[in-house]
Amino acid sequence: MPPRVTAHDNDDAAGSSELMERIVSLCKRRGFVFPSAEIYGGFRSTYDYGPLGVLMLRNVKNAWWRSMVQMHDNIVGLDAAILSSPRIWETSGHLAGFTDPLVDCRNCGERWRADQIEGTCPKCGSGDLTDARDFNLMFKTHAGPVEDEGAVAYLRPETAQGMFVNFLNVVQTTRKRPPFGIAQVGKSFRNEITPGNFVFRTREFEQMEMEYFVPPPDAATWFDRWVAERHRWYVDLGIPEAMLRLRPHDAEELSHYSVATTDIEFAFPWGWGELEGIANRTDFDLSAHAAATGERLEYFDQATGERYVPYVIEPAAGATRSMMAFLIAAYTEDVVDGEARVVLRLHPRIAPVHVAVLPLSRRDELKEVSGEVLSALQPSYQCDLDVTQSIGRRYRRQDEIGTPLCVTVDFDTLDDRAVTVRDRDTTAQVRVPIDGLADEIRSRLGF
Repeated sequence: MPPRVTAHDNDDAAGSSELMERIVSLCKRRGFVFPSAEIYGGFRSTYDYGPLGVLMLRNVKNAWWRSMVQMHDNIVGLDAAILSSPRIWETSGHLAGFTDPLVDCRNCGERWRADQIEGTCPKCGSGDLTDARDFNLMFKTHAGPVEDEGAVAYLRPETAQGMFVNFLNVVQTTRKRPPFGIAQVGKSFRNEITPGNFVFRTREFEQMEMEYFVPPPDAATWFDRWVAERHRWYVDLGIPEAMLRLRPHDAEELSHYSVATTDIEFAFPWGWGELEGIANRTDFDLSAHAAATGERLEYFDQATGERYVPYVIEPAAGATRSMMAFLIAAYTEDVVDGEARVVLRLHPRIAPVHVAVLPLSRRDELKEVSGEVLSALQPSYQCDLDVTQSIGRRYRRQDEIGTPLCVTVDFDTLDDRAVTVRDRDTTAQVRVPIDGLADEIRSRLGF
C-alpha cells in the first residue's frame, strides 16, 4: 500500500482547518454539496445536495433503515407529517422549553448563543454584550389563509413526536408488543442562533430516529444495548473507533424527559461533536400526550392482564451529520505510481457510485460491450459510465468520489469477453470474464 495521509494526521488547528477546506472544496467540485441559492448570493446555513451528494445521503439513510428496520422483526416504520397540531408542541414542552440563551453584540450587531462564547463577541472582540434571553428554536408559520393566532403552526423541530402520537395506531395495526420500535427518517427544522461548520449545524436537516417501547423494568438494559449497537453501526460502515467516543450526559445536562443520555461523538476537524444521542425518555411523552388528550396511551398485556405505559429508548441520529462524518473519515491523500491522488475510502454501501464502467475508447464496438456490462450491473448497483479523458484520469476521478470498483472495457474484451476490474483502495487489477462479472462484483462489494 502507498503511504497515506488521512483525517487522523491533522491534529493541529491549522491542519484541521486546511483539511476541512479541502473536503468542502471537494464536495462542491464533485457535486456532493452546493451552497443553496448561490447565484443569488446564497442563503445562510442552507445547502443543496448535488448528484453525488443525494446518492450518498440516500445510501446513509438506507443503511440506517436496513440496520434499524429491515434487520429487526419488531421495529416498523412511519412517515409522519411535518406540520401538525400546535398542541403537540405545547404538550411535549417545546413551546415553553425548547430554547437557547441569546445575546447581542452592541458593537457589531451579531447574535450568539451565550453558552458558546466566552464573554466577548467572536466577530469583533467586543465585550459589550446584552443580557442573555431565551430564544425559542421553533419555526413559526401559519396554516390557512388568515394569519392570526388561531392559525399558528410550527415546522417540527424533531421527528419523535409523530411516533409518540401514533403509538396506539401502530400497536393496533401491527399487533406489536413491547419491546418494539417505531422508526422514522425525515426533515426537521430548528431556528439555530449560530449555525455553522458546513452541514454540521443547519436550520433544515434530516433526522434518523427510532422510539423503542419497552417494559419499564427493562429500560436500563435496553438503553445499554442500543448505545452499543448504534456505536457498532458507525464502525461497521468504516469510521475508525479512534474517531468515535461515547459521552454520557451529566445529571445537570439531561433533558427534562431523560433519566439517561449518551452521545456518540465524532472527531470533527474542529473538535468532538455529536453524531447521535441515545436517551432513556421514560414514559414522559406517552404520559404527557395521554394527559393532554384523554387517550389511554398504554399497552395491555393480555397474557398477564397487566396494563402499563411503556418506557422509551430513543436513538436519534443526524443523517446529514453522519454523511459528513463518513466523508471526513474516508478522506485520504496518497501517491500511486508517483502521482498524488485524493481518495474517499467509503464503505461500499454508502459510496454514491458502486461501480464505474470505463470503455478504453469511444469506438462503437467498445460502446456496445460497455452498454452490455452496464445493463447487467445497473439493476443491482449504482453505476457510472465514464468515457471522457485518459483512463488514468478517469481512475483518479472515480477514486476522488469514492467509487469502490472500476470495470475497464478494452480492445482485448472483443476477443476474450473479459474486462479488467480495478480496486479503489489497493489499485490492484484483475481480469474477469463478463459472464462472471456480476458474481465478482457481489463478492467484492459484499451485497
